[in-house]
Amino acid sequence: MNEILIRGGTLVTADGRQRADLLCRDGLIAEIGEGLDAGAGTEVIDAGGCFVMPGGIDPHTHLQLPMMGTVVADDFYTGTAAAAAGGTTAIIDFVGPERDQSPLEALAIWQDWADKATIDYGFHMTVAWWGARFSEEMEALVRQHGITSFKFFLAYKGGLMLPDAEIIEGFMRCRELGALAQVHAENGELIAHLQAKAIAAGITSPLGHALSRPSICEGEATGRAIAMAEIVDVPLYVVHVSAAQAADAIRHAQGRGVKVIAETLPGFLAIDDSVYRHPDFDFAAGHVMSPPYRPREHQAALWQAVQDGTLSTTGTDHCCFTKAQKQLGEHDFRKIPNGCGGIEDRLHVLWHLGVNGGRITPEQFVALTSANAAKSFNLWPRKGRLEVGADADVIVLDPARTKTLSAASQYQNTDFSVWEGMQVQGVVMHTVSRGAHLWADGDLRSEPGRGRYLPRTPFGGPYQGRV
Repeated sequence: MNEILIRGGTLVTADGRQRADLLCRDGLIAEIGEGLDAGAGTEVIDAGGCFVMPGGIDPHTHLQLPMMGTVVADDFYTGTAAAAAGGTTAIIDFVGPERDQSPLEALAIWQDWADKATIDYGFHMTVAWWGARFSEEMEALVRQHGITSFKFFLAYKGGLMLPDAEIIEGFMRCRELGALAQVHAENGELIAHLQAKAIAAGITSPLGHALSRPSICEGEATGRAIAMAEIVDVPLYVVHVSAAQAADAIRHAQGRGVKVIAETLPGFLAIDDSVYRHPDFDFAAGHVMSPPYRPREHQAALWQAVQDGTLSTTGTDHCCFTKAQKQLGEHDFRKIPNGCGGIEDRLHVLWHLGVNGGRITPEQFVALTSANAAKSFNLWPRKGRLEVGADADVIVLDPARTKTLSAASQYQNTDFSVWEGMQVQGVVMHTVSRGAHLWADGDLRSEPGRGRYLPRTPFGGPYQGRV
């Protein structure tokens, strides 16, 4: 029998807080109360002066993903180990079929890769192409494999982008199967036009990436995706919202009862587009992701959307590359691999900027980092809560401890950090993942293969289309 007693802390959930001890036994939360006794052989974690919270759930990661002529720097072991070091105890990654590849065949490849994971994981499916075979195999993905969320792209013309007619068909299929439709919302046609215009003007640096993906492209596509989902009557999840126009479209839709959930990333709350004007290519290219970081005024709009619940989840879109990989686009911004790291830093940055900054409460922090994702993706009530019978995914955060974020000290498998030199106050001291003590005050005890796959049930029943 494996037991861990977390003693002397303040338990925080999305609904409130209490002073109590918490006992983990055989992978589950076994007892919650004051003055719990430790039995023989029980490991005791002293949480005095600390907050005890559900482990983070990152609903948006890309590990081991082949992309733009290379493969992202983190595989399922290094990525999930870094996640554990930062207080995340479960992820949902994206299976990415090749053009015309069977999604079931792609899933088998991702399942093999994910056998190395050290924390629990689930999968979304990217709808990389559309046709009768893809539609047919969606039923097996939902019913047999527990993949109940499908991502559609309105961006990347000539690649992942689907025409509206196919997206509508895909949305209808999601509704039939009780699946959640997800969208990457940027106007791919406009972006392709602006990319060609930038290249013609001689703009080949990372700045061209930001100039060719203005916020209006995201706002328009978000509104269009919402309109399609509203007409089809399927719940919609908008990933990585970065622009005020997109947040406004989501807020207005939610106000009229549309079933839309939306996510943002810590970087969009703190980093602005000046990074693309930096004279050092490695620095500027290290920030290239899609959507790009926005002008500073968007940050206030996004924080407001977080505070009022318009944006109810946070992910990382963790898709990191080394400086050498980013140099593939040294002479053409269109060839820079898109993506940044963050799986290790999300909780620290959100606590520092949000809670310490007076923008959100600890309860809202828990909602944004775990509970709402668990509810949105049907991992609730086993994940995202501190209750007897739930999985023992628990973190201990010391609100007084500080650390400096840096590529030199991170566990993410890359030599770059968008948070380089940032000092944060509020540090995860312990991470317990399904009863295993993976992070102990600087000691990473990750073990390849101990993560468990998380199949999910179709939406309907306990799922009400919103959090």
